[in-house]
Amino acid sequence: MLEEGLFERFPCDVIFGMHNFPGIPVGQVHVRPGAFMASSDKVLIRFVGRGGHGGMPHMAVDPTLPAAATVLGLQTIVGRNVNPNLAAVISVGRLAAGATYNVIAASAELELSVRTLDPEVRDLVERRIRELADNQARAYGCSAEIRYERGYPVLINAAEPTAFAVEVARQTFGADHVVADAQPLTGSEDFAYFLEHKPGCFLRLGNGENSAILHSSKYDFNDDSLTT
Repeated sequence: MLEEGLFERFPCDVIFGMHNFPGIPVGQVHVRPGAFMASSDKVLIRFVGRGGHGGMPHMAVDPTLPAAATVLGLQTIVGRNVNPNLAAVISVGRLAAGATYNVIAASAELELSVRTLDPEVRDLVERRIRELADNQARAYGCSAEIRYERGYPVLINAAEPTAFAVEVARQTFGADHVVADAQPLTGSEDFAYFLEHKPGCFLRLGNGENSAILHSSKYDFNDDSLTT
């Protein structure tokens, strides 16, 4: 939409968005200025070794070793390289190697989900993931192929539009229904792209404290939140 000239075709000064959210009581509005939702990056790491017979490991180069070491080492990036006052999440969503029990695979793959709430931390985490994977691969005689795909940026609410949204919500629903310093989420949101071009604010609306989580097959939109 941005590439096709959204804001040139439909000029605006400020932009607002909202998303219903499980775990928050119906009728409540949660928001905060600054970083409110995380960036989201996808990483594929492929360790390449030399396959061989499971009973003759000395004749192969086992790529599962650097893959396993990397899985453990990734958490040291969060625990030892990122400022403890800032957030970062590295999740290994897929680990795959081989097809049968008695054959050493020729390659092993990891797929990661990486979330951060600060652009500088995002750069730091990418650099450290690349360094870690490359060095682990070399330590075990393998090579590493890395495909790092940057997805949604950090969603950053501008101060003035956020203050305006908070005031409108308080006037509409009452101050006790508005949380103006809500905790940031490490989930991601494509509205962040819009906020890179226009100042604005993104809010969360309660879908009920007992609602199934987002992206769950049991999720159900709470019709009681429609009036909000």
